[in-house]
Amino acid sequence: MGMIFEPLVLGIAVGLLVGKPLGITLACYLAVKAGIANMPHGLTFHHVFASSILCGIGFTMSIFITTLAFPGAENHGLVDLSRIAIFIGSILAALLGYFALNRTLKLEHRMDKK
Repeated sequence: MGMIFEPLVLGIAVGLLVGKPLGITLACYLAVKAGIANMPHGLTFHHVFASSILCGIGFTMSIFITTLAFPGAENHGLVDLSRIAIFIGSILAALLGYFALNRTLKLEHRMDKK
């Protein structure tokens, strides 16, 4: 359990939980503001941000990149530690994404009733 607070684990988990949602939301915001994209009717950036949290669920590419980042048998511990971090980050992203979308949709439903 002490390995959970290693810089590698924290960096991967924070990247999945914070970096991906912020990057996706910012890219969508800039695309809409620049006129490259249009926001679908009825959606707000609350929806975009809440759903972008779910993008932190990323096993396949994250694990693939980990194996490329730490090649060789001497780094086997780093690969295993990275896989654990990806698993933790993905589970947290799934849970946080669910609760964020649930909250966003409940707030929207309350506003529709008014």
